[in-house]
Amino acid sequence: MSAKKADESNKSLRELLDEFEQIVAWFDGDELDVEAAIAKYEEGVNLADEIRAKLKEAQNKIEIVQQKFSADSSETSNVDD
Repeated sequence: MSAKKADESNKSLRELLDEFEQIVAWFDGDELDVEAAIAKYEEGVNLADEIRAKLKEAQNKIEIVQQKFSADSSETSNVDD
């Protein structure tokens, strides 16, 4: 893993989204340099991948909690019977 990739993985989802929003805002601006646009696009793609990974990680954690809650709920209802 590159140093930049490792640094991004330590950023919060909010930080990654803020960076992504800055890139989108740059594209909405009046300045259009092809070389800069390509670099910004590549940066945006990398950020989008990192954001997807963070969201997937959060989704997995939520599913684990839901499964645990479901298991705990069924155990509780079995005790009440």
